[in-house]
Amino acid sequence: RCVAEAFNFPIHLRQVTDTIFALELFHGPTLAFKDFGARFMAKMLAEINKNSINQKPIRIITATSGDTGAAVAHAFYGVPDLEVAILYPHQRISDLQEKMFCTMGGNIHTFAVEGDFDACQSLVKQCLKDDDLLNKYRLNSANSINISRVLAQSLYYFEAVAKMKRGCHAISVPSGNFGNLTAGLFARQMGLPVHSFIAGTNANDTVPRYLKSGKWAPNDTIATLSNAMDVSQPNNWPRVEELFVRNKENLSDVVRSVSVSEIETKQAMRELKDLGYIADPHSAIAYKSLKNMLKPAENGVFLCTAHPAKFKNNVEEILGVDVPLP
Repeated sequence: RCVAEAFNFPIHLRQVTDTIFALELFHGPTLAFKDFGARFMAKMLAEINKNSINQKPIRIITATSGDTGAAVAHAFYGVPDLEVAILYPHQRISDLQEKMFCTMGGNIHTFAVEGDFDACQSLVKQCLKDDDLLNKYRLNSANSINISRVLAQSLYYFEAVAKMKRGCHAISVPSGNFGNLTAGLFARQMGLPVHSFIAGTNANDTVPRYLKSGKWAPNDTIATLSNAMDVSQPNNWPRVEELFVRNKENLSDVVRSVSVSEIETKQAMRELKDLGYIADPHSAIAYKSLKNMLKPAENGVFLCTAHPAKFKNNVEEILGVDVPLP
């Protein structure tokens, strides 16, 4: 019942070229893939709390680089005995992203932080490591720190392969905090018949550099067009590495990662437009990464994680088209 209530919107697979397909994950209420994890978690938490002997309110503290905030706010809005605090980087998210969670009120409380997403995430982690705070306020997180978020996201990888019908050789994932990639690797561990995953990043390229050099060396976070991926210290990367340690597999045999520049992102958006497909910057990075790494005769899917209207101003300026809000 909770799953049926949470996933009450469609997933579409669109063919872009002979071998490349777009998996649209933005048909939920906040126009982004984060609706999957946030709505599932909200339904489950409400159900668990309803039957709990401890009837104190649960307080959710969450950091967002743009899309998580809206998805969490809408999923948890008005849920009894749940209070939500959302931290986001001041002036580093799009206007529509900000309006989607800062205009709700009720049990949704929002805080603009002077700093980047990593600063917001650090504050959340500090709270979750404080036993006194945890117990006093029944703290929880709706970031991908919380495993329920990631588990819920693993389902659409199976949906992609089921819709492909001719097999899928590689899936390209726009990557910031790497929760989405982690979900795909969980799906693979559960039997998803896809061997190769491509993690496309923007200029915040800690992981691509790490896979080349073996040195973990985060730089300062850079603000980009694909702001939801502006993360220099991805929280989920230790999970990715641990998964391969436990499976006794070589990570580099399965996961490849590439950084896409701002110029390349714009070029990819224009290229997709010429192919008849309008994409936001994050999805364009996934497309560019897949196109660069897909081998001849292979089929691949790139994840479209947000509706282009969520980045209306940038998309319209780059492509010269009107992008109506759905």
